[in-house]
Amino acid sequence: MHIMEGFLPPLHAAAWGAASVPFLIMGSRRIKRILKEHPETRLLLGASAAFSFVLSALKLPSVTGSSSHPTGTGLGALLFGPSVMAVLGAIVLLFQALLLAHGGLSTLGANLFAMGVAGPYVAYGVHRLMTRLGSKGSIAIFSATALGCLATYVVTAIQLGLAFPDPVGGSAGSILTFLSIFALTQIPLAITEGVLTVMVMNFLLEYSRDELNDLKRFSKRSKREVTA
Repeated sequence: MHIMEGFLPPLHAAAWGAASVPFLIMGSRRIKRILKEHPETRLLLGASAAFSFVLSALKLPSVTGSSSHPTGTGLGALLFGPSVMAVLGAIVLLFQALLLAHGGLSTLGANLFAMGVAGPYVAYGVHRLMTRLGSKGSIAIFSATALGCLATYVVTAIQLGLAFPDPVGGSAGSILTFLSIFALTQIPLAITEGVLTVMVMNFLLEYSRDELNDLKRFSKRSKREVTA
């Protein structure tokens, strides 16, 4: 991840693109609502996109047709909710494909599903689970963002394995091969991303506490409305 232009078979690329569309719709609606009720969070929203753009622009060759790097999507997922990162991730990936030749347009849907959907939802879910179990603060943030980063590459390995099954082991064997290769580079990068995200969150807690409190109240109210 990012999977390069033209690397996936057209049917696979189209299927992953279609799978990403519902998350883009949900994310667009949530962003619209957040900005309507809390326009002061625009800077935080932009900072979340910038954080993801910078970290995911690092390009370390991993396997043929793909590359390895931090994703930076966990920060926005914890601040605004995972659906928001589908939209921010799409913007980041589109600019990287057009300006940096990092990823591609035909593989945009697959890259988005891995980085803008799977990673953020895992990060958000892990953080919620850990806070419910009593683990709060830096440990929960670190664990959530590191595992979210790893989840991105698990999904990418699945995408590549399904597209290019092993002649002997089939898709399962190919997925295991891709996972083993990604793990060598991604585990230390996931740890690094977790540490960086904790540092950024601590900075925001010191200098943007009012905006974070507004977002926390907004998220709690949204959950009540959904379950009502």
